[in-house]
Amino acid sequence: MSPTLVLVEPAGPLNVGSVARLCRNYGIEDLRLVAPRCDPLGEEARLMAVKGLPLLERATIFPTLAAALADCGRVVAATGRPEGEPLPLEEPDEALAWLLAGDRALPSALVFGREDRGLSNDELLQAGRLLQIPTPTPHGSLNLSHAVAVVLHDLHRLGRRGPTPAQAPAPAPQASVGEGPCPRGVLEAMLDDARELLLEVGFLLPHTAAARMAKLRALLQRGQVSGPEVALLRGMVCQLRWASRRPFPSSQDH
Repeated sequence: MSPTLVLVEPAGPLNVGSVARLCRNYGIEDLRLVAPRCDPLGEEARLMAVKGLPLLERATIFPTLAAALADCGRVVAATGRPEGEPLPLEEPDEALAWLLAGDRALPSALVFGREDRGLSNDELLQAGRLLQIPTPTPHGSLNLSHAVAVVLHDLHRLGRRGPTPAQAPAPAPQASVGEGPCPRGVLEAMLDDARELLLEVGFLLPHTAAARMAKLRALLQRGQVSGPEVALLRGMVCQLRWASRRPFPSSQDH
């Protein structure tokens, strides 16, 4: 199964059309656009799409990145940031080999950010791996469609070659064979439940909740939690919520 390709708030119709053409060239069948800032079906986009026009016409538009990734398991996001924040940066071969090793029952995804400012920290934390395209100069930010072309070329090259022992990801400790990250929507739902509970019991404060939940999300992303593990965490949250709402026994009850 080829990965889904996600563009977050693309502003240039020429870029959108070019990416649709690249998807056609490299066998990508699912293009998702998050809140595009241009007309993805306008004349300029259609002009650049060429044989990728059918794919462009059936591209799905989502209001948020979380909605676009809800059914995806392994997610790799491209970033031009020089530092590995909020997750460590990886070479394309390393991140893409991990993507290719994913569970074929779940869609995987490649995410690319805005032309002018890339992806926010919150958006980067929705990926399991961050890749950066190496360049020989400090000016590492590429045009959106150029970045997509480089990454899809690397993905195609790795897919044809097959995983080597150096590229094959090491199994997580105590993980079941073939067990991979859970769908993004499942993880986000658990985090929403946890945030609500932690605010309710006073562990989180409204003005610091976003920053502290970002740290928790980063921790879970580094661990690449599986579906059963997320179900365990959600069960713990539900039980703790129930226990926190039970009335304390009065002294007369003793």
